[in-house]
Amino acid sequence: MKLALSLSLSLFTLFTFNETTFALNNYQISKICKKEKRVSICIKKFKEKRDKLQDGDLIEIPVIPYKGN
Repeated sequence: MKLALSLSLSLFTLFTFNETTFALNNYQISKICKKEKRVSICIKKFKEKRDKLQDGDLIEIPVIPYKGN
């Protein structure tokens, strides 16, 4: 029974976690970069990171700490 349970759980996790990437589209990139001082540089960096992510390369994502009220 334990073997069947562990086998079914491992198969479930294997099939639920597939390799998909959620890259930003051009509209989302331009919306994010509106707030930046140099919009063109921001858009260029985001597009480069998107291309690397879609190719399967690792990218560095900065983590910004949350400042509560």
